[in-house]
Amino acid sequence: MKFLKYNILLGCIFLTSIVCCSSDTSTTENTNEESVTEQPADDNDSAFSSVVEENGQLRILNGVLVNKNNAPVQLRGMSFFWSQWIGKYYTEDTVNWLKNDWQCTVVRAAMAVDEANGYLTNSELEKQKVFTVIDAAIKNGLYVIVDWHSHHAEDYLEEAKSFFAEVSEKYGDVPNIIYETYNEPLDVSWTAVLKPYHETIIAEIRKNDPDNLIICGTRTWSQRVDEVIGNKIDDENVAYTLHYYAATHKQELRAIAKSALDNNIPIFVTEYGVSEASGDGSIDNVEAEAWWSFMDENNISWCNWSIADKEELSAALKPNASANGGWPLDMLTTSGTMVREELKKKNPKY
Repeated sequence: MKFLKYNILLGCIFLTSIVCCSSDTSTTENTNEESVTEQPADDNDSAFSSVVEENGQLRILNGVLVNKNNAPVQLRGMSFFWSQWIGKYYTEDTVNWLKNDWQCTVVRAAMAVDEANGYLTNSELEKQKVFTVIDAAIKNGLYVIVDWHSHHAEDYLEEAKSFFAEVSEKYGDVPNIIYETYNEPLDVSWTAVLKPYHETIIAEIRKNDPDNLIICGTRTWSQRVDEVIGNKIDDENVAYTLHYYAATHKQELRAIAKSALDNNIPIFVTEYGVSEASGDGSIDNVEAEAWWSFMDENNISWCNWSIADKEELSAALKPNASANGGWPLDMLTTSGTMVREELKKKNPKY
């Protein structure tokens, strides 16, 4: 019996030596192109205190959003509503709650531009709301999208330049900031209108901030990401906006998005809903799940629309929900409940 064990031991040692030698003599192909590093699976509980501490400076690499170690990153979080209409939630306490209870890794501040009482008429008041969210996000170690929330931004080029110059000068030295230069363009040309607009604003941002991610809106309410194919902006750290509402936009829009992805166009869903595009109508649970799966499969980051107590299906909160977070479950709408559960299921707990 001892002899048998000895032979087995020798055999194991011999096999081990073969494996080790094989490993030592293997060669790795050298390439000048950077590669995306595989992200190890996590158990939904992070050893880091925040998503920014863990991931640091974000950038686009080979059409994928990656972190400081070139590992793919998928951010998931919430968008605030138009700042001038439901600005009461633009508070530090709300941001704290979205990190700690909803497990958001990104929030989006929607700077209202040309609608009633927005930036064009109350710039200082609206900026203060947005800056409050940015400051709270930085304090919490969250990424924060600064969104120029307009459907006609090309008509306010100088105002946009001034705003993003100020934001990039104030916050451009921290990795938390993500710039969204145009929320939802309407039916205007990518080549003739939108691309030149974005290039002008990007040039203004890059004077102060050479590093942080910029997201650019696309034609028809930020749906035609396929029109960027062969006509990308000449900046290596730009992604393109895709918006959808699950009860309205289905496989046809996912096919458009996939064609862009297949052509190395990086996509960021800065706004989506589980309802119809009107923000109301009905909720489509099946399509909501299909979209979440699609974004997971393609490493697409997202923000849900929205932290608001408006009486519509896309709002996350019921009327009169606290402006300082701490919302009990019975103050969440169907949409709010669905999205919170998705966030807590998929995002790490920091």
